[in-house]
Amino acid sequence: MYEQVSHTLLNDILNRIKPEISEQDLRHFYTRLGANFYGIHSLFQNLYGDRDDFAEQAQKLVETMALQYIRRPETLRQLDLAREKDYNWFLSQQLVGMALYCKGFAGNLNNLQQRLHYFQELGVNLVHVMPIMRCPEGSSDGGYAVSDFREINPEVGTLEDLQALAGEMKERDILLVLDVVVNHTSNKHYWATKAKAGEKKYQDYYYCFSTRNIPDMFEQSMPEIFPETAPGNFTWDEDMNHWVMTVFNDFQWDLNYSNPAVFIEMLNILLFWANQGADILRLDAVAFLWKKIGSTCQNEREAHLILQLLKDCCQVSAPGVVFIAEAIVAPVEVIKYFGEDAVIAKECEIAYNATFMALLWDAVATKNARLLNQGIKNLPVKLDGATWLNYVRCHDDIGLGFDDRDIMLCDYDPSHHRKFLIEYFTGKYDESHARGLPFGQNPKTGDTRISGSLASLAGLEHVLDTGDNQAITDSIKLILLLHGMILSFGGIPLLYYGDEIGTLNDDSYRNDPNKNGDSRWVHRPSIDWDKAEKRNTPGTIEFQIFTALKRMIAVRKEIDVFADFNNRELIEVENQHLFVFGRYHIRQPSERVLVVANFSNKPQHLNLEDISNWRVQYRSLVDLFKGERPEIFKNSLVIPGYSFYWLSER
Repeated sequence: MYEQVSHTLLNDILNRIKPEISEQDLRHFYTRLGANFYGIHSLFQNLYGDRDDFAEQAQKLVETMALQYIRRPETLRQLDLAREKDYNWFLSQQLVGMALYCKGFAGNLNNLQQRLHYFQELGVNLVHVMPIMRCPEGSSDGGYAVSDFREINPEVGTLEDLQALAGEMKERDILLVLDVVVNHTSNKHYWATKAKAGEKKYQDYYYCFSTRNIPDMFEQSMPEIFPETAPGNFTWDEDMNHWVMTVFNDFQWDLNYSNPAVFIEMLNILLFWANQGADILRLDAVAFLWKKIGSTCQNEREAHLILQLLKDCCQVSAPGVVFIAEAIVAPVEVIKYFGEDAVIAKECEIAYNATFMALLWDAVATKNARLLNQGIKNLPVKLDGATWLNYVRCHDDIGLGFDDRDIMLCDYDPSHHRKFLIEYFTGKYDESHARGLPFGQNPKTGDTRISGSLASLAGLEHVLDTGDNQAITDSIKLILLLHGMILSFGGIPLLYYGDEIGTLNDDSYRNDPNKNGDSRWVHRPSIDWDKAEKRNTPGTIEFQIFTALKRMIAVRKEIDVFADFNNRELIEVENQHLFVFGRYHIRQPSERVLVVANFSNKPQHLNLEDISNWRVQYRSLVDLFKGERPEIFKNSLVIPGYSFYWLSER
């Protein structure tokens, strides 16, 4: 019966559709709309079915999808058809990404286009260009406080520049990832300025309240995201004479998705950027999309329904585009952003593996893999048709949100262990060479996160000051070890710009009044291209890191078992310094790779007879990365300090 209601509504919508839409060639659109409309209607009804204007909003929803399909360039429509046939294309081991700020990497979009050869030289074929939409000067939050969703920051270029970049990237088989901030806008956005002027329509785009009563009810259960710089979750706006919800910063107004007009506006924006040539859209702050009194206003069921609806609508207008969920939450929650009770992703096909990242840094500090093994053991199994984005560093801080139960199972006290990690990475621990900075310190909870570039956190900045050649070698080995893990774990490895040449902390942000209160700018550098040129000079640090990563990436692309089909097995071993897992081919079980990593600075051994579930003929083992036989002594594999193997029987 419900399906009949859905079809009746669709017929009514198509009968009323505007002539400028119905007169177009919509064959593929109608096929996809018919296939997806039952789901679209179910979700839209669930979220907005109690509204008097439901039918009107449903009409607008379909017309929005149709108009964006009509505007979609023919080359992208053909790409949609190809990806519909090869629907697991993003699970391939061929993909290796890099995230960057356009301004910091190349200055502007035109210069970025001239630097595409750099990615090809390294082997990177997926480039995440961090937020480039227009933001107010001085209150941009690194590009995440958008004042116009359809304009590009004039400092980096124009829409035409982006289209040229996207076209050139497609010619070179490099995928383009763009950000869309779906949770909030800048307080200088057109909608916000109209709300400030008293227009009720646009006040309903946000959470606006004339008194403090409802905000106080929210505050009872909502945590603070930036307690140092933006305490609380509401800001008084003098122009509007209202309190407005501002979860992140006082200049970022949270959007009200209980209003269907907001959903349709944001869907329209997503499809707009898909039509500019984006292969992947990174949806920022998705955990915060639905607000409910009495909750933390994170990970609510309705937030997942919104993402499912966005995905279904995108499947109609631009099915070749996939979503990244930027949800830095507990493993049990992040897995839900792929979509529950499904095989293929119903929400986002890709999600950040923040847990793996944080666990890797724990192993660096402790020089053992106890918590890393324990945490991975409890990492939920993802959907077959979804994948992780694995990274060592990104534009954001490192959070220490490990599960307390996992910490205790490793015989650590949770609060003491986190304190140790903070002291280690900020260089306060005597034996630490890390040069990180604290971020987001919360005096109420004691929570602190960590900023810093990969090279500085790995000790390279410190040891360069001391001139200790062995320590420099160890830092480089540690940088390569961490990349060896994200390149083999299962998912899309995402490098962070500058890490491939050992870029250190950039303290110049302290001289900028718009940045000096945010330590994350220490690891958002402007690339020194003279330094980058040293990647071609043997003996330099840049050469050692870049050349090793280049080889690692090339080897990864040749190893079929590194494709992500839930084909990883964690192998527990007695030596606590070692992290060991196997990768295998789901259709050819004999095709396997054994990954062994040593997080100690001293050589360690692994008795090959102890891994009975992963029997290997050790006499025929070869390390695929170096192309050499590993050192074996009396049936024990010897792993040098800060080293790893990708072992195959060949």
